[in-house]
Amino acid sequence: MGPVAETRPRKRRPPSARDAADRAKRGRGLEALVLSCSVAAAVAAVAQPVVLGRTLDLLLRDGDAGRWLALSAALLVGELLFDCLTSLFTGRCNAARTASVRRGALAGLLRAVPDRARARTPGDVGTRLTLNAADAGGAPAAKASLAASLVTPLGALAALAFVDLWVTACVLAGLPALALVLRAFARDTGASVAAYQRTQARIASRLLETLEGTATITAAGTAARERARVLAPLAELAGQGRQMWALHGRALARSGVLVPLLTLAATAVGGLRLASGDLSVGDMLAACRYAQLAAGVGGTASLLGAVVRGREARRRTLELEEMPPLAHGAFRLPPDGPGGLELRGVRVVRDGREVLRADGVRVPGGTTVAVVGRSGSGKSVLAAVAGRLVDPDEGHVLLDGVRLDRLTRQELRTEVAFAFERPELGEGTVAEVIAAGARRASPEQVRQAAHAAGADGFVRRLPRGYDTPLASAPLSGGERQRLGLARAFAHAGRLLVMDDATSSLDTATEHEVDRALRRSVRPGTRLVVAHRQSVAGRADLVLWLEDGCVRAVGTHRELWELPGYRAVFATGGTGPAAACETPAAPRPEEVRP
Repeated sequence: MGPVAETRPRKRRPPSARDAADRAKRGRGLEALVLSCSVAAAVAAVAQPVVLGRTLDLLLRDGDAGRWLALSAALLVGELLFDCLTSLFTGRCNAARTASVRRGALAGLLRAVPDRARARTPGDVGTRLTLNAADAGGAPAAKASLAASLVTPLGALAALAFVDLWVTACVLAGLPALALVLRAFARDTGASVAAYQRTQARIASRLLETLEGTATITAAGTAARERARVLAPLAELAGQGRQMWALHGRALARSGVLVPLLTLAATAVGGLRLASGDLSVGDMLAACRYAQLAAGVGGTASLLGAVVRGREARRRTLELEEMPPLAHGAFRLPPDGPGGLELRGVRVVRDGREVLRADGVRVPGGTTVAVVGRSGSGKSVLAAVAGRLVDPDEGHVLLDGVRLDRLTRQELRTEVAFAFERPELGEGTVAEVIAAGARRASPEQVRQAAHAAGADGFVRRLPRGYDTPLASAPLSGGERQRLGLARAFAHAGRLLVMDDATSSLDTATEHEVDRALRRSVRPGTRLVVAHRQSVAGRADLVLWLEDGCVRAVGTHRELWELPGYRAVFATGGTGPAAACETPAAPRPEEVRP
């Protein structure tokens, strides 16, 4: 039976898409609130001088300001209230946007082809998801505040023109100098911020590498050397940081000089106009205040700096969010298939070097195949390609006659399970960790899988058994590996790929797990990356790799006659390489590399 096309109608967007749309809508709403409150505060600030000036004139003339005095008080209270609301909504907007940026970047990282995601160091990814995400999350509110901050000087200029044109001309003469200061600041800050963020990520990457190897560093006594290695870019980072603050300080200093000079000039012109009788005392007060507000455009340097930092940070988080995802098709596997695996013309290239070539390899369904070879021979690459963690650069992988890249994501992850040397178990209780997967395993399936993986005994000895939170469970490397096996067994489909998944188990436990795998776990094809001779001996077939090529396929007993094969185990997997063209031993009819 051929592949089954996916015909389920798509009436609704998936929950993740709906959630992303809802978060974006809420984020835009908060930005609108920040902008509205900022503009309202700016309008109140612009209206105050003329109202206060009118109030002062009335008080000086007849001592009765009446409603003008009340209006002045209302504007002062209104500006204070809107400033408070702006601060409140800015905080909420920053938090919501930062969370949205982090979710998007993390989702893009998890959707990406694993090999491409793995190329980024943990420190670099951590910096992008924390510091850069926070800067990017603060940019929308900063943009809204920056836009609103322009209302104040523009409104002040318009109001000043209404009060007196000569004072307005004086203020306009000085504004181009302020504009040049801000332009230079925005231009120079962008490159400085980008360099600072890159150096920051390098230090974080080196620190994480050191933390992962603390035991080795302590044993070797190389702590001082590692400290020097981690902190080597610190001088460069300090220089870039000083440059950023120098640019910021220079912009503030220049505007700090220009603004008082501009205000002083406007006050002098206003004083002359007052002396000539063209302005009242109230008009003079309003003109001086409007001159200060119009010159306040120089104070937007801080907001402009936040926008520039946010723009550079967003570029870095988008690099994660927009990583090319692993594409999926619309087909399902034919029902009741045995899990037959085939590699047709498969070729994988990394950094211009061929790391795997396999053509015409066919594994019958229900077979256990051990993949052996010296270190660097391509075993893990073959395992990743067989389970479609990565796509080959050439050729195709088929499961029960259907190309893996044509399967739906749900079908692929339901029918292909993985167990790794260092499983990432996540959070939650032991039962929840084992049950997590493309389909959630039942409590009974969880216990059966744990028993098959040899984990049931130590799990029951935990304080709360299967309900023990993983974070409070003191687990050894072998116990964590067995929980990873249990999760793979609980979700075993037609193909189970075990990439060195029993390396931390002793030989006796490994034998028990292998026996349970054959008897207790759902029947299917097993692809086992093996380093131990005992694992290869129990497998139905052995696929021997050398320098990324399939050297031979056959039973362990047949291949043991070859000196090169024996050397793989005799040297711990680091025996001499052999050319791909070396003649192979006879192999079963079903498996033909």
